[in-house]
Amino acid sequence: MVDLMIRSPYSTLEQTDLRSALERKIKERKAVVAILGLGYVGLPLAMVCSQAGFRVVGIDSSEKKIDILTAGKSDVDDVTDEEVKEFIAGGKILPTSDFSRLKEADCIAICVPTPLNKTKDPDVSFILSAAEEIKNNLRKGQLVILESTTYPGTTEELIRPILESTGMKAGEDFYLAFSPERIDPGNDQYTTKNTPKIVGGVDPVSTKLVTLFYRQVVNGVVTVSSSQSAEMVKLLENTFRSVNIALVNEVALMCDRLGIDVWEVIDAAATKPFGFLKFYPGPGLGGHCIPIDPHYLSWKLRSLNYYARFIELAGDINSHMPAYVVEKIGTALNRHTKSYKGAKILILGVSYKKDISDVRESPALDIIKLLDDQGAKITYNDPHVPKLKLDRGVLKSVKLTKTVLNRSDCAVIVADHSRYDYDFIVRESKLVVDTRNATKAVKIGRNKIIKL
Repeated sequence: MVDLMIRSPYSTLEQTDLRSALERKIKERKAVVAILGLGYVGLPLAMVCSQAGFRVVGIDSSEKKIDILTAGKSDVDDVTDEEVKEFIAGGKILPTSDFSRLKEADCIAICVPTPLNKTKDPDVSFILSAAEEIKNNLRKGQLVILESTTYPGTTEELIRPILESTGMKAGEDFYLAFSPERIDPGNDQYTTKNTPKIVGGVDPVSTKLVTLFYRQVVNGVVTVSSSQSAEMVKLLENTFRSVNIALVNEVALMCDRLGIDVWEVIDAAATKPFGFLKFYPGPGLGGHCIPIDPHYLSWKLRSLNYYARFIELAGDINSHMPAYVVEKIGTALNRHTKSYKGAKILILGVSYKKDISDVRESPALDIIKLLDDQGAKITYNDPHVPKLKLDRGVLKSVKLTKTVLNRSDCAVIVADHSRYDYDFIVRESKLVVDTRNATKAVKIGRNKIIKL
């Protein structure tokens, strides 16, 4: 009878030795850690791994990014130039585009992008490419961890077969797990270091090893039963936010029809000490997670003949908020008998949230396009974003002066940066559309303000 079971090329004793050797290296902080992808997830992770005493090899396919880091500069909001310079100059982190350096690693973390394509289906091409690079350099005794957000089953169904095509087996010859990133750009209170890490392996041995590794690196580790559960945790977290933001956005639309101040209603409701969590409306969702991650779950469920109604409805409500903001701008212009066409509109803040430079999926991009389609003349100011690439070309941030505000027909607050002087903005503007309730403390000129 033919034995069709996959057999490990190594003996049980050797498998035990592999595991024990890796455990020892991790505990003694002698393991080499490779980070694939040095963006907003990978670079902070590289920093905390290095701070924990591990030697880190940071690998990225972008030569430009490698050049920036090698020069001691940072292109990530939550990592300073000084921090990069210290770690690079001290030899604690080696930035490189040479994927063959993966052979040196004992622990490998995949931190590559997972965007959606135009049909809102998951684009896992970056994950697959990373897995192929690891496969080409895989050696026995390595721990491979996926951190990129994706749908439940990715680690088990996509990465595992690629790595096992080498003839080695997960849980015996190498170890495989998922640990979702939980980065909140611009959040100084909760960082990679002090945010609990969710971990789950494709087998008990991998789960044990990934738990051991992250316990050396971060303050808290929460272990779940499988990689699929860990993947689902991340999607639940961001779907929770998406659905609740959609709810409060719809409440904002309702309050607008009823002539009620939605911000007053939310703040009053938040005084209830139980059963209520405060979410605020806004001009639309942006960033690397909330506009994207729920669609990963929705897509996966469609393949199982299940329609995720809450997710789809929330996505529909949130995606229409930029159009609602543009309607508000039109209402403001009508106050001064102006139309969109030829109106001078100043957008204040184009990043997707306050005090960062990230414009990915920013609602400001949709607002600008919709206004441009109506014939408005658009300028913008953002102290964090000096240039903005659009389909129609590149815009440069204008200096926020009295003259710029005076000459604009309407100023629109899209990102409520802390550096803005809102008293000055309201005082010098003809009209202000405030999508973030940033002007709540302004006393003089409130008749100029239209809130969301």
